[in-house]
Order: sequence, then structure tokens, then C-alpha cells
Amino acid sequence: MTTLTELHIGDSLHSIELAPVTRLDLIKYAGASGDFNPIHTIDEEAKNAGLPGIIAHGMWTMGNLAKLFSNLYEIGFIEEYKIRFKGMVFLNDVITLQADLKEKNGNRYFFNVAATNQSGKEAISGEVIFKTY
Repeated sequence: MTTLTELHIGDSLHSIELAPVTRLDLIKYAGASGDFNPIHTIDEEAKNAGLPGIIAHGMWTMGNLAKLFSNLYEIGFIEEYKIRFKGMVFLNDVITLQADLKEKNGNRYFFNVAATNQSGKEAISGEVIFKTY
């Protein structure tokens, strides 16, 4: 694997493909986060809210993006995380996480990040600033 310092502008970190989203994933996240909005766990409630089915918590998807950097935590940390929510994540969606280096400035690495579903539709996009020690 290429190390962080060997990355050039336009290079990508290794993408991560998550397992298909399950109801259990969302129930566990609801418990961990305290977000028990039933549109994330109960089909009938999601449909009553005008949704085609239950949707993943936006923060579940956002939190998963941090997995792109987990192998780098020995050398630095996520200093800033800016995300725009763009689409919904449904049960059985397969989400791919991606980070592309857009700028280096000293010990700061600026990445464009995105989470897309199996159809290539973005659920979230944004920027992560990773700072080395």
C-alpha cells in the first residue's frame, strides 16, 4: 500500500466497500447514538413519513467514512470533517467509501470524500483534513 507521504494530488486512498446495509446495523446504531427515530428501524413508520422504506441514519454513513483513515491513526488524526448529505441510504444498499487527495499543505492532507451506493449515486460527499503528528 502507498503511504500517506507518497500520495500525489489526485491519488486515492484504498476504497472500502461496506457489506449491504441491514436492519440490525441501523438498530445497533440507533442504540449507540441515541437516535431512535423510527424511520430508521420500522418499515411502517418510514412509509408513513413518505419514504419507500427505512433509511440509514445520515450520521451512520458519515461515521463509516472515517474507516478510510483508520489505518493512518498511528501517524495522525482527522482534524476537520465537512460533509454534505446528498441522498438516502436504504436497506441492502452497498456503500463504497472513497477519499481522493486534492491538496497537501505541510502536515495537512486535504481529501475529497464520498459515499456512493451500488448505482453510483452519492449519499454524502465532502472534505476531510487529515493532519500528521
